[in-house]
Amino acid sequence: MGIDISLFLEKLREEIKSYKVPVVELVSVQTRDPFKVLVATILSARTKDETTAKASERLFKVAPDSETLATLSQEQIKKLIYPVGFYKAKAGYLSNLPKALEAFAKKVPSDLDDLLTLPGVGRKTASLVLNVAFQKDAICVDTHVHRIMNIWGYVSTTTPLKTEMALRKKLPLHHWQEVNTILVTFGQGTCHPVSPHCDRCVLLDLCPKKGVTPRKIH
Repeated sequence: MGIDISLFLEKLREEIKSYKVPVVELVSVQTRDPFKVLVATILSARTKDETTAKASERLFKVAPDSETLATLSQEQIKKLIYPVGFYKAKAGYLSNLPKALEAFAKKVPSDLDDLLTLPGVGRKTASLVLNVAFQKDAICVDTHVHRIMNIWGYVSTTTPLKTEMALRKKLPLHHWQEVNTILVTFGQGTCHPVSPHCDRCVLLDLCPKKGVTPRKIH
């Protein structure tokens, strides 16, 4: 018998109210501007939230929209976003972004396939932009979502893409927009990839803990 996914997400929704919100969601609270949400999401890949937040703030002070971003050289963008992970590659993506947006009247598109044509945008980034900037139903699967859904045994998959496809078939539609925010926040705060805090987990008595080695309590 599988887990009650709605119960699990309901408990975590309450639990994470006191946690730090992931930076992309924080940007969306401050502004619903799809351009800023997109850029922050690109910068956030393989980068700590604090670093992403500072880099986004520096960049947006100089280039708050695609028109002003187009006036910056790739070298200027590098200096503004350093030290985000893979900052050289990301500077290249952002340098090419204004030109790519011309195909969509210089606006960030609200369609998954259109978003995937933009530089530096994969399925995770595209889905997160659809969720956060456009409030559209899309399942954003990052490493936390992939890992925790497998820990729960809700899916049995080997990659984030396979997890996304499995969740599309199984996860109730009304959870699609919230699942990434809930599980990323929970994964950063309690259910860590290494030595998770099972001892203080609100799901301690419910979680199947598949493949988990709990943190040692001294």
